[in-house]
Amino acid sequence: MTTQNSLGIIVYAPALVRNDRRTLDIVHGMEKALPGLRLEWRLSGGGRPIELPQRDAWLAENTQDGKFPLLCNGDERYPVTVNGRGRSGRRSPGGQPLSEIHVRLPLDERVIASAVAVLEGVAEGACALWGRATPSDAAVDIAYQTAPTQGGPPSPRRGLPALKLFEHIRSPEIPFYLGWLNYWSAAAARTIGFPDSSRDAELLSRARRTASGGWVVQLTEAPLELDGSAHLDALKRAYDRFPEIGGRARADVRDGSTRGG
Repeated sequence: MTTQNSLGIIVYAPALVRNDRRTLDIVHGMEKALPGLRLEWRLSGGGRPIELPQRDAWLAENTQDGKFPLLCNGDERYPVTVNGRGRSGRRSPGGQPLSEIHVRLPLDERVIASAVAVLEGVAEGACALWGRATPSDAAVDIAYQTAPTQGGPPSPRRGLPALKLFEHIRSPEIPFYLGWLNYWSAAAARTIGFPDSSRDAELLSRARRTASGGWVVQLTEAPLELDGSAHLDALKRAYDRFPEIGGRARADVRDGSTRGG
């Protein structure tokens, strides 16, 4: 799969433990959100799909220490994958260990139509703090907001703001960055001040409340494409609206650890 035609989802959740039911909830949520999807294969060492007749039992047994073994749909022409890994407290906000859940899907009309539901299924299944879904090309630009240069600070592209490194953000409820679709748990939404009826009418017109009280907030109708000024401006407006995101609020810069500003 190339970066030109893929949608990447990442959600950040409290660390997974052995036999953690959340991995099954994530998979079931994805399968419910994307009709016809069955994540019942693992990959061999050589990358060949191997069917799992007892998928749920295998997944429960192999979930441990923050890790979520890779599952796929078994179709090399239309690959969908999900997996996860732990993130130590030393490298996470507030010293709290987390799990990162990663999903990759082809970016086509079918996925675009179901993307909000897929992100919601993954995030709610994981009991995530926050997450995002973004086309791979835009995700590269967004990564430069925290990627250090040889001189130290990041060098963001396209006039986007520089963001703090994850471990320098004060709380795990604060999103590290924005994406095309954004999942904010109820705690994350409170922390960043969403929603505000006087300022968030546009975002609320493309937002969906989740069963847990969180939100899925869509920045643009079409998948984020930062070569277009309208999409870039929408992303910049969202960063201006939520200075907590990326640790840019004044309370987060008193230790001098903001990278590049």
